[in-house]
Amino acid sequence: MKKRLRRLLRAFFPRGEEPDDAFALAFLQGEERTLYLSMDSRDRAHAVRVARRLLKQYPDAPTFAIRAALLHDAGKALRPYRPLERILTGLYTPPVPPYPLRRGILGAFQVRRHHPLYAAERIQDPEVQALVLEHHHPQSLWGKRLHQADQEE
Repeated sequence: MKKRLRRLLRAFFPRGEEPDDAFALAFLQGEERTLYLSMDSRDRAHAVRVARRLLKQYPDAPTFAIRAALLHDAGKALRPYRPLERILTGLYTPPVPPYPLRRGILGAFQVRRHHPLYAAERIQDPEVQALVLEHHHPQSLWGKRLHQADQEE
C-alpha cells in the first residue's frame, strides 16, 4: 500500500524526482544514453533505483544487467504520459495490440502493456535487449533478478 501511494504521488508531482543521470550515463553506451535521456524524470529516477538495488544485491552483476535495469522502462518514452493516464494505466490495462500505436487513452494502454517491446526495439545490444524484453515475464536468471529489483521499488 505504501508503494502504491508513493507511485500515485510521483504521477502527480514529477518535479520531485531527481534522477542521478551521472550514475546512469557512466554505465550506458552510445544510443543507450540518448534512449535513457528521452525518458521522463520519474522513469529515469525509478530506473536508477532499480539499477542500484540490483548492484546492492548482486555486486558482481554484469554490466549488461545494469544497463538493462537503467533502460527497462524506456519504451514508456514513446509518448508522454499525462498524470491521469499514468494512474489509470497503473490500475488497469486491457489487452491491446502493440501496433498501430494509437492516440489518447488507448495509446497510453498500449505503451503501458508493450513498453518492454518498444524499448527492446530501440536497443542494439542483444543481451540488454533480451533482459528489457523479459523484465515483466522473466525467463533468464538475470531477467528474474531484474524483475525482483523492479518489483521491490
